[in-house]
Amino acid sequence: MDRVELRDILTEADRAAAIALEVAPGQDRFVESVSGSFRDAIDDARAAPRMWTVHAEAGTMVGFVMISDGIEHMEADLIGPYYLWRLLIDRRFQRRGYGTATLDAIVDYVRTRPGADILWVSAGQGEGSPQPFYERYGFVATDRIVEDEVVLRLDLQQEAS
Repeated sequence: MDRVELRDILTEADRAAAIALEVAPGQDRFVESVSGSFRDAIDDARAAPRMWTVHAEAGTMVGFVMISDGIEHMEADLIGPYYLWRLLIDRRFQRRGYGTATLDAIVDYVRTRPGADILWVSAGQGEGSPQPFYERYGFVATDRIVEDEVVLRLDLQQEAS
């Protein structure tokens, strides 16, 4: 698995296909459903949500991702202007490199954005936490906890060199 394509969700068919994506058993305690992500994007629009479906090279939809895309007015309860809010790879396509390829695509995108020097993410704790996945990618845990999740950061300037 080398690359994935991030596609905007433009139609009701795109939206319905994204909502049909599912995490593996037990992951639902760490990853919100796509329909829940759509609700959160509406409820917390100040967090500048940007959503895509994730497609493999053959065009098959394998996942969903949502970021905060350059929050202009940071408030204390927001983690950072560029925040990986959701990353969901459908249970049928996990452990094939799509998660890492999706992170690559997100990092490539965020590096094009104004003032983007850090990509933030948070991870719940416990058996099956995605935190080790993020750390293997290069995210570093901070001492910050938000809503019982550890906040991690990826230095995009250092990563680029």
